[in-house]
Amino acid sequence: MPGRQTPPGQCPQCWQHAHDRNAHRHLGPREDCPQCVDHMRNGHPHIVPKPR
Repeated sequence: MPGRQTPPGQCPQCWQHAHDRNAHRHLGPREDCPQCVDHMRNGHPHIVPKPR
């Protein structure tokens, strides 16, 4: 996914996991991604700031 930057207002990890097929390649069928589940439960630790 080189060249694709996270848009303003989005979480970089969530953006990558939504647009990069390799992010979940290691998971089995119907297996949840622990990082994604953590973000769903606890929120996003970093959001790309929106321009003023």
